[in-house]
Amino acid sequence: MGQEVFNELKAKGEIIESSPLYDQLRPISDEIVRAAQPQYEHPFKFYLVHEQQPNAFATPGGNVYVVDSLLYFVKNKEQLAGTLCHEVSHTIHHDTMELMEKRQKLKEREVGAAILLGPTKAHLLAIALIGHLHSLGYSRDVEERADLTGSDICAQTSYNPWGLVWLLHDFQNSDLPQVPQLLSDHPNDQNRINSLERHFRKNPTVFAKFNSDPKSATAMTVPKDSAEVFVH
Repeated sequence: MGQEVFNELKAKGEIIESSPLYDQLRPISDEIVRAAQPQYEHPFKFYLVHEQQPNAFATPGGNVYVVDSLLYFVKNKEQLAGTLCHEVSHTIHHDTMELMEKRQKLKEREVGAAILLGPTKAHLLAIALIGHLHSLGYSRDVEERADLTGSDICAQTSYNPWGLVWLLHDFQNSDLPQVPQLLSDHPNDQNRINSLERHFRKNPTVFAKFNSDPKSATAMTVPKDSAEVFVH
């Protein structure tokens, strides 16, 4: 199913095969992979995709897709790392697959009829998944679990796990005319912030060494308008 999603995105021309933005993404994703890979049976791979709305999403099989505009939306490397750790955690917990299976049960008759016409079930599931990737509608419990696991993974890298908290705060305080899809369908941001902060307090041996002040963050230097030229 994950391969079908990749094939569909590639066929639509959304995957960015080459871009200077990978120079910003790869050092962060490589560290996350080293920390997270022992928890998942398939290799994690990160791809840039081209869309207008900041977003990131993971699919079964280990692929994580990062929308190029997300690299301009985040303020620092810690916020990007926190987002990627969150998405990797959804994969580790098989959240996307479970959610799609629940939704697919409602459409089994339609899928059964379509399979008779040729497409495989995996292909149809992949198409359905792409249609929902930007509004998966995870429950509050699922989102918070991904936040906590993501913070644990971040703590094993050189990136401060407070990054996701800072990103959620920035989202709350922003006056953007359009809600970023990355966060708009997720449960209440303050609840997620509270849950993360409780997790940090309960595990001081892991998190006490990290600075909660966003002024300690590592700035990102992202080349402007570089991604669009490299879309294939």
